[in-house]
Amino acid sequence: MEAWVMEDNNQDSRLPHYGSPNKFVSLDQLAELGVLYWKLNPNDYENDEELRKIREERGYNYMDLLDLCPEKVENYEEKLKNFYTEHIHQDEEIRYCLEGSGYFDVRDKDNGWIRIWIKAGDLIILPAGIYHRFTLDTSNYVKLMRLFMGEPVWAAYNRPQEDHPARQEYVKSFAEKKGMPLEAH
Repeated sequence: MEAWVMEDNNQDSRLPHYGSPNKFVSLDQLAELGVLYWKLNPNDYENDEELRKIREERGYNYMDLLDLCPEKVENYEEKLKNFYTEHIHQDEEIRYCLEGSGYFDVRDKDNGWIRIWIKAGDLIILPAGIYHRFTLDTSNYVKLMRLFMGEPVWAAYNRPQEDHPARQEYVKSFAEKKGMPLEAH
């Protein structure tokens, strides 16, 4: 997993958008925003003891797999456009990359973008209420495991959402933990 401060421009969203000069972002900096990360073995995810432990500890009792590529997704370009629209969720977004790669962009404390490049083996958790978006990179392929607590709910609330309870809770949590980084994995 790599992360950097993203140059926001109108070029193809699948390009890396490195800044000039490029500024990489550490796991600790991501953890301060509530973004959690683990590196796991994607080749044996069905028997991975660490994945089982994470799922058990965090209450992720539902799982499905999602292949994102032009050959397998109807209205592929439209779907990617929707994923790339800035939004929040009322629950955590948990994604485990099994194959391929893609980008999660999250807002930092100054409202700039941080681009997180996930590849096979990367498990990422975005907190409820964080503004974010997703796109594939130029490989145009990713296979993701999606994890949920209880029944799967995937409702995106496009920005602005400052009055949404999940956003208010995220902002409140961020203010309370300022200067107290969360543990990074």
